[in-house]
Amino acid sequence: MTVRLLPTLALSLTAVFATLAHAEPAAKMAGGMLVNTSGMTLYTFDKDVAGSGKSTCNGPCATLWPPAAVAADAKAEGDLSIVTRDDGSKQWAYKGKPVYTYAADKKPGDVTGDNFKDVWHVIK
Repeated sequence: MTVRLLPTLALSLTAVFATLAHAEPAAKMAGGMLVNTSGMTLYTFDKDVAGSGKSTCNGPCATLWPPAAVAADAKAEGDLSIVTRDDGSKQWAYKGKPVYTYAADKKPGDVTGDNFKDVWHVIK
């Protein structure tokens, strides 16, 4: 009986590893803009400098513009990289610029923060 279960176990493990290998990316293009895995719009902040590895949006700014948090096991790939915030947490960056969601966006596809104070922009 044990010998007959081995092929079934092998096929099951293959399916699990194939699923893990195709995990959803941290961000993707949807409707011409970059969104997170929940479909929420991602933004950049003009005061952040691409490639600096740092976010300038902290404290109350980060409450209104939550940083796109990085899961502990996440790996940067393509145009996505990871920056370390002042508090030590990790944040996604797109082409070197930290990315954020906007607290006033309530559902996927909302873009209420685009051009906010002429310094926040949807990533297109």
